[in-house]
Amino acid sequence: MARIDHYRSSEAPAANSIVVAVTAFIQDESGRLLLIRRTDNDLYAIPGGALELGETLTQTVQREVMEETGIAVEVTGLIGVYSDPEHVIEFTDGEVRQEFSICFRADPTGGELRTSNESKEVLWVAPADLDGLNIHPSIRRRIQHGLDNRSEPYYS
Repeated sequence: MARIDHYRSSEAPAANSIVVAVTAFIQDESGRLLLIRRTDNDLYAIPGGALELGETLTQTVQREVMEETGIAVEVTGLIGVYSDPEHVIEFTDGEVRQEFSICFRADPTGGELRTSNESKEVLWVAPADLDGLNIHPSIRRRIQHGLDNRSEPYYS
């Protein structure tokens, strides 16, 4: 299912749903950031996805990162809560979702990079190389907050 991320756009359709989702800011021992290139919109992003019934948020982070990247992680902190009503995600099935994502910091604990049906590319990227990648502004904000090592989580 394809998606279009609308951000502060007068062309954006009205949201008709909201889903609890997580994203994960993961750096390796060299400080490189784990990114995927999404299959649904061709943008680079940090891994993440929707909470499923019966899961904790930590379990969701671990499952989504493993599914999308092949990397096992341990959640170590909270970067922020992102719920900007001006960021809506339009899906081809008619769903238009308001952003609601909780971004966690996590450390890699094992595994090997691999792609999935949600990730056409999985890579470790040095922070200095991020500007050359096509990353949605809402994901760039989370990445910047992670790189800033803020003492308090971000809330929107």
